Amino acid sequence: MTHSQSALRRARWTRAFASHWLLVFVVLFGLFNLLPFLAPVFMHAGWESGGNTIYTIYSAFCHQMAQRSFFLFGPEVMMNADELPIALTGNLGADTLSLRQFRGNAALGWKVAWSDRMISMYGGVWLAALAFAFLPRLRRHRPIAWWQFVLLILPMAVDGATHFISDLSGLTEGFRYQNEWLAALTGGVLGDGFYAGDSLGSFNSWMRLGTGLPFGIGCVGFAFPYIDRHASEVVQYLTVKIDRVAQLQTYSADLLKEWHEQSRDAK
Repeated sequence: MTHSQSALRRARWTRAFASHWLLVFVVLFGLFNLLPFLAPVFMHAGWESGGNTIYTIYSAFCHQMAQRSFFLFGPEVMMNADELPIALTGNLGADTLSLRQFRGNAALGWKVAWSDRMISMYGGVWLAALAFAFLPRLRRHRPIAWWQFVLLILPMAVDGATHFISDLSGLTEGFRYQNEWLAALTGGVLGDGFYAGDSLGSFNSWMRLGTGLPFGIGCVGFAFPYIDRHASEVVQYLTVKIDRVAQLQTYSADLLKEWHEQSRDAK
């Protein structure tokens, strides 16, 4: 293969990718969102090496603390820290590590390989990307304004920041664990199970789950129109170049054919 043929092949592959970048993203990012759920499936099925590999890989993306994770194949979907077979010491670093390392067991089930916030955040981006891909009207929109982007990601930023500050006082001691301030504001009408803890149905859980979709809409609405426009420009540019090369190749082939015919006639 000549250098020009290799360059032409690369240009065609690049054009194909630029033409279908959104489909590639939706498929690959969908698999990225699916794999954490396979970890507990593998552990339950007895393939611990496969499950532990996924836990290890996704530990780079998430704290994986058990009290903020969904559990599969157990009696409870989520559990508070005091419901887990872990002796908390009150030391933030040690407790975080213990909760991170506990992946589950046959009695309680096995945790998903990332927390409820990561499911919400990355899942929100994937759902927004899916809508952007399959609703043509959205692809014709201009990017949302920067202030709209900030407003959409702000709920998650505030929730995450207040959790972080609260956790500095202890994972079960901070103001975001008991949420006494919220109980006081609402008169405690929603019950202790809503205000305290991290389990499914609690205020903390709803905040972590509910802020993910706006985050995803903000990220996709702000970034994807730029990416899509640039990809379209790349496709147009490469199409012109590839067509020009094809025309030159056709012209060269015609000249060569004509030369052969003239040479044959001369003989």
